[in-house]
Amino acid sequence: MKNLTSFDDHLDQRYGKIGTEKRTEFEIKAKAFAIGEILREARKEAHMTQEQLAEKTGTRKSFISRIENGHSDIQLSTLYRLVELGFGKRVNLTIG
Repeated sequence: MKNLTSFDDHLDQRYGKIGTEKRTEFEIKAKAFAIGEILREARKEAHMTQEQLAEKTGTRKSFISRIENGHSDIQLSTLYRLVELGFGKRVNLTIG
């Protein structure tokens, strides 16, 4: 790992270049983790437990936990339901 100059170099070395199967898999998992962290922070800011969020959105506490820990592949419709019904906020999606 010596002679690395950036975090991108580290990712290239460890997971392959952008577009490779291994790198894509890593990036998908990293984004699932990030979504989980965002939802956890929003839930805490709303002073809600996982159980309360689950009740409010028609899901289960275990499902909320899996999402927050990055262990669930969340559908976009579920993300919208959690954010809009659970927190009364809107989701903005940007593709870039």
